Amino acid sequence: MSLDKISLRPTTEGDEGFLRVVYAESRREELDQVEWPDGQREAFLRSQFDAQAAHYIKHYPGAEFQIIEVAGQAAGRLYVRRTAPEIRIMDIALVPEYRGKGIGTALLGQLIDEGRAARQMVTIHVEKWNPALRLYERLGFRVIEERGAYWFLQWAASEAAAV
Repeated sequence: MSLDKISLRPTTEGDEGFLRVVYAESRREELDQVEWPDGQREAFLRSQFDAQAAHYIKHYPGAEFQIIEVAGQAAGRLYVRRTAPEIRIMDIALVPEYRGKGIGTALLGQLIDEGRAARQMVTIHVEKWNPALRLYERLGFRVIEERGAYWFLQWAASEAAAV
């Protein structure tokens, strides 16, 4: 995917519906394994989205909450918090029609380049079952710690070869 077609913009109140779709799509495979009574899946997704949003606001002050756009069309979300020691990728998710096109790789590459230039580590949590784990490892992220259902990964400028 050409980087000139990919852009980021801050989220707005008008993006909430799209952000809920991105969240629901990021959980689809997991939630498809359960049979849900009418309305229960939607209620669960609403409550989980709200809880995640509250967690991010409380625990990541100063974070950037952005919409990923491709050729002007909303394609996903990228949440990042930058502090002196690290660039924390809080969340990166694309709706299905934009997955597998190199968009995530391009955005992660930009963050890695930023970390390399600033001599900062880049970190991310990923569910143990998430297929994106292979992408992160290919880009030079390494598992640092197990945290429940998640792996905590780090890319460190001092340890990584050129990506």
